[in-house]
Amino acid sequence: MERVRVLIQGLKEKAVLFFEMIKFEHTVFALPFAYVGLFLAEGGLPRFPVFFWVTLAMFSFRSMSMGLNRLIDARIDADNPRTQHRAIPAGKLKKSYVWFINMVCLALFELSAYRLSQLCFLLSPIPVFWAWFYPWTKRFTWLSHFILGMILGMAPYGAWLASRGEFSWIPGFLMLGIVTWVAGFDIIYSLQDREFDIENRLYSFPACFGVRLSIRMTWVLHGLTIIFWAIAGMLAGCGVVYLSGIILVVFFLLREHWLIHRFGLKKVEEAFFPMNAVVSVSIFLAVVADLCVRRL
Repeated sequence: MERVRVLIQGLKEKAVLFFEMIKFEHTVFALPFAYVGLFLAEGGLPRFPVFFWVTLAMFSFRSMSMGLNRLIDARIDADNPRTQHRAIPAGKLKKSYVWFINMVCLALFELSAYRLSQLCFLLSPIPVFWAWFYPWTKRFTWLSHFILGMILGMAPYGAWLASRGEFSWIPGFLMLGIVTWVAGFDIIYSLQDREFDIENRLYSFPACFGVRLSIRMTWVLHGLTIIFWAIAGMLAGCGVVYLSGIILVVFFLLREHWLIHRFGLKKVEEAFFPMNAVVSVSIFLAVVADLCVRRL
């Protein structure tokens, strides 16, 4: 019994380390947008089986993606003072364990896609390919920020296809907005590694184009984000309630930029996580509220 207890405790500690390593809490960036695509496609509260499998697909896919990122970037993380404490370079988790968890997550994602629809299963290799390819892109192109945005942007489109099985501009514009939104805040976040990226020949946008142009680019990208999401709402027939959510998002994005302008990198964590988390949640709640009002 004692051996079993020790084994269970060890597995629990490893699981906690894994979820800390992949920043499981950052799932809040993409999951609400998967629900946005699903709720809009269903025209309200989605069917439970679809909701369940979409949720499992999101959690398993993101866990796999971040696990891959940590594995492929292990050497870079070990050299970067900001990331040396992460589980793999710090020796807290073995690569073999992380690979095993990744394969489990991949299997769960494929199972979810299969249970959703034949179309989702046939298209499932596309996000998997990009999840495996993304960690390498920073080694040769500054477009890595946009590729990350594209990967997260597949969430509402995948959920829409799971529900309706047809292509549409509604999740298309949601996806475009996510691409520009994620690319913008990822450029902001990468400012703190600019010197390291330059020294190690990594192609982040700040390393290639400097701080000033990076900040200007994030303004442009987040401006496009608002336009894309507004168009998606109009195409979906959303009204004033959804527009109110868009206005709220404008406020949060402005605050994100103000924090960086006022405090610089000292407030980058606050600008990155809390502000962007409330952006995705705000859009989701605005969609749900708008659908409820239209049903009254």
